Amino acid sequence: MSKSPVPSITLVQDLGVSGDCHSGKNLRQVHLVPMESLRQVSAKLEASAPVKAGEIGENVTTEGIDLGGLPCGTELHFGDGAVVVLTGVRDPGPGIDRCRAGLREHFLVRDQNKKVVKRLAGVMGTVKRGGEVKPGMQIKVVRSVGMEGLPIV
Repeated sequence: MSKSPVPSITLVQDLGVSGDCHSGKNLRQVHLVPMESLRQVSAKLEASAPVKAGEIGENVTTEGIDLGGLPCGTELHFGDGAVVVLTGVRDPGPGIDRCRAGLREHFLVRDQNKKVVKRLAGVMGTVKRGGEVKPGMQIKVVRSVGMEGLPIV
């Protein structure tokens, strides 16, 4: 599940990340996680090592974009090339615990009744337009109008 940072990834229209196990006609072609979420989870881990970019299998790590607060259908434009359309919030499954025992629970925010009220494992999207994505690229957010929040996918 864990991935190591790479100099670039290639997004293929309607399929996802070239060579990725989630590539194909589905709503989970690209996994994006805000660096802020990784820091938030790392702070909860106390003495453990921080969660590193790629550790939970994400394809893209962002900074300064509230991905979970964007509506379904929002487009993320990577420079003048690739475009990803947000399809939903990633539900952190049990596979995260294979990366590090007990990690999954840290990606869930619960209320006083232990009900999950927020998930911190990022969002999923599909590739509308293919292209190369590199660290440090500008990401333009084009919000979807009239759409609701992101469902869990």
